Amino acid sequence: MGFRLPGIRRATFATSQEASRSVEVPKGYLAVYVGQEMKRFIIPISYLNQPLFQNLLSQAEEEFGYDHPMGGLTIPCKEDVFLELTSRLNGQ
Repeated sequence: MGFRLPGIRRATFATSQEASRSVEVPKGYLAVYVGQEMKRFIIPISYLNQPLFQNLLSQAEEEFGYDHPMGGLTIPCKEDVFLELTSRLNGQ
């Protein structure tokens, strides 16, 4: 069963850097990589001001730093936790 969250898009993690970069990130959005499978999500930059998301960013900085070879941030949490958090942010 699938569902779609407004304001967030999921892109499949590509095996090559070129293929992943070919999926453009629209103005006002940011690419993040989440979960063990490193799924790519395109999120609104407005999330960066939200305390819940800032907590994830702090964890990401501690664990990975802010440099990702694919050009996005790596978020250190499970995909379902990330989807729950973004769902809550969309409801605000």
